[in-house]
Parts: sequence; C-alpha cells; structure tokens
Amino acid sequence: MTTGIARDQLKAFVERIERLEEEKKAISDDIKDVYGEAKGTGLDAKILREVIRLRRKEPHEREEAEAILDLYMHALGMLPDTGDAEAA
Repeated sequence: MTTGIARDQLKAFVERIERLEEEKKAISDDIKDVYGEAKGTGLDAKILREVIRLRRKEPHEREEAEAILDLYMHALGMLPDTGDAEAA
C-alpha cells in the first residue's frame, strides 16, 4: 500500500506525462499541417522529411552516410561508373 506522499507524487508524475503527451500530439499535428502546406506549394513532403533528417546529423555523419549510399548505388549499377571503383 502506498503512503499519501507517494500516491500524490505518482499522481503528479502521471498528470505531467499526460499533459506532455497532449502537447506532443498538438505539436505533431502542427508539423503535419506544415508539411501539408509545403506540399500545397509543390514541394515533396517525403524529400522535406529526408532533408530534416539529414540536417539533424553532424556533417561528418552525413558525409559518411552519403559515401556509403554512393558505394551501394554504384555496386547495384544505379549510378554511372566513374572509374573510381577500379582504383579501389
């Protein structure tokens, strides 16, 4: 059985979390609306999401991911061969 203090503390945490979840939902809805506005102006929402994801990364992380993507795409014949593969 919980004491009155522990019960009050538990209730306070639960209520804070519930409020934050409501705020998170509102922000998520706002973000969705912004993507919708961007799409309405002719921008590609999927590409915008990718740009946002890439901007969160540090430059060296982004460069590494791009290099690996380039390597994979070359290996699959999705990019023209520039002759660099022979040097490697």
